[in-house]
Amino acid sequence: MATEYPHRIALLGLGTIGLSMLAMHLRRPDTSITVYDPRPDYESQIRSTLPSLLDCPESTTIIGELIRTSRLKLATSLSVALENATIVQEQSPEKTASKQALWKEVASLSSPHAHLWSSSSGIPASAQAAGCEGVAERLVIAHPFNPPHLMPLIEVVPGPETKAEEVEFVKKYFSEVPGPGAAVGAAGSSADPSAKQHYRPVTLNKEMPGFVGNRLAFALLREACYLVGEGVVSAEDLDILVKASLGPRWAGSGVFESYHAGGGEGGIGAFFQKLAPTIQDVWGDLGQIDIEGEQPWKELVVKQTEDAYGTYTLAKRTKKEEMLRDVLELQKKNWEEL
Repeated sequence: MATEYPHRIALLGLGTIGLSMLAMHLRRPDTSITVYDPRPDYESQIRSTLPSLLDCPESTTIIGELIRTSRLKLATSLSVALENATIVQEQSPEKTASKQALWKEVASLSSPHAHLWSSSSGIPASAQAAGCEGVAERLVIAHPFNPPHLMPLIEVVPGPETKAEEVEFVKKYFSEVPGPGAAVGAAGSSADPSAKQHYRPVTLNKEMPGFVGNRLAFALLREACYLVGEGVVSAEDLDILVKASLGPRWAGSGVFESYHAGGGEGGIGAFFQKLAPTIQDVWGDLGQIDIEGEQPWKELVVKQTEDAYGTYTLAKRTKKEEMLRDVLELQKKNWEEL
């Protein structure tokens, strides 16, 4: 049965990201996925959550069918999960020591030819592979944005010792994963080559803590927390501001392209020249705040956010995901021009 699937993935860690990644991998019909999580309830989490991630929320049989056809296997130990794996992808806790310990186990239990991927949101491959013999040259960060079954970005971050062919392999793999709405394919079939590309792997040229996506997001988060903490704006109004300006603009143009257009005929160079004093004033006045311990701004941000949005329910998440799908479909229709 294993030979029917060119890509046999051991998916380690079935939290929110892991379950979403599982749904994404299953949309590619030439994969089988063996999952493992030390939590005793991970099977019930799969059965209750995966159908909706596969766009089959009412199905009572899809999990059983996936297991029956060996598209999905539920492992009871790490060693069983790694049997015959051609790809090992981890979503373990964001702690360097625990990832190093996991990779040492993986290296001792899996094929020396298996591709090694980490979904880490900020720990570089070189740090994870330290002290793990046979890992550094194969390990590459394949960092998805949440939720991976919808969001197109995959940050590909090799370490200094990662082989170039490992980088090319991971980019090709994700480029060929069908987008949301694609049916769970038949055993052994290949991805539809005519389908519009959904996932956008971006390769970073060097390691950096937090990589790029989260560094940008956290920079905005820091300034947002500072502004709320200083009483400049409420948390709810700040969100409205982003949704009514930066969000729609960046969905179509990104940072540099937006300001390149803002410079008129002279482009971004003219923009820098015209607004240099204002930009410098703002850069020099950006908030410097700490997140560790009890901070006055933190209590204010938490209270205002909870007052504005309440508990984040499944119904709210579903509505937001529907909106996100619409935005992504619009992007996809115009991707060549964006």
